[in-house]
Amino acid sequence: MNSAPHPRTRVFAPPSGQDVRAVVLVMHGGRESSRAQVNRYQLAYLRMVPFARDIAAHGRGHGISVWLLRNRYRGWNAPDLDPVQDARWALARIREQHGDVPVVLVGHSMGGRVALRVGGDRGVVAVVGLAPWCEEGEPVEQLAGRAVLIAHGDLDRMTDPRLSHRLARRAKAATDRVARFEVVGERHAMLRRAAVWTRLVTGFVLGVLETQPMDPAVTNAMKAPSPEGLRVLL
Repeated sequence: MNSAPHPRTRVFAPPSGQDVRAVVLVMHGGRESSRAQVNRYQLAYLRMVPFARDIAAHGRGHGISVWLLRNRYRGWNAPDLDPVQDARWALARIREQHGDVPVVLVGHSMGGRVALRVGGDRGVVAVVGLAPWCEEGEPVEQLAGRAVLIAHGDLDRMTDPRLSHRLARRAKAATDRVARFEVVGERHAMLRRAAVWTRLVTGFVLGVLETQPMDPAVTNAMKAPSPEGLRVLL
C-alpha cells in the first residue's frame, strides 16, 4: 500500500553559521481539482525556482532563508483546501526551526490564492500574489497589518486580472499597504518578461524586510489612493 504523500520544502539557506533573521516561503500554482501528486519536474513548481534562487542570492547575506514549497497534490480541492494545509504545515515548520522571525509569502496562480488565504498567520508580514487565482468574495480581512503586492499580466487568460484588481480594492480596506501592477504584454506563465517579474518580487521582499530601500514604484503605488495604485503599468 502506498503511503500518503507529504509536502516537501527545498531550502536556500544563508551561509553556514549565520543566523536566520527572516524567511520567504515560495508557493507554486496548480489546478482547481486534482489528487495527482506534485513532482519536482512539473512546470508549475519549476516556474517558482528562479524566484526562490534570486531572492536567496540577494538575501542570503542578510540572513534571509528561502523555502520553496512543493505541495502534496496539484489541486485546490475544495473543501479540503489541500495547498492551504500544506502552506500552514510549512509555516509551522519555519516557526519550529527559527522561532518568530518575519515571514514573506510569495505565490503564483493557485499559490497566490494560498498566500492571500494564509496571509494572516502568525509571523507573516507581507504577501506577494503573482497572477493570483481570485474568486469573487475571496476573504481579505486576514491581510490587516500586512504589506501586499499583486502583479498580473494584462494578457493573462488563465486567471482573470479583473478579479485580482477587485480583490486589491477590497484589500485596501483591510491594510493601506497594497500595491498592484499590470505587466504589459505578459501572459500567465510570466515568461515573456521574466526579468521584470523577478526584479519586482525580489525588490519588494528585500524592501519589506528592510535590507534595502523599497522600490519607489511600490512605495508610490502604496501611497496612492485607490484605485490609482492598483493598476500601475510595468
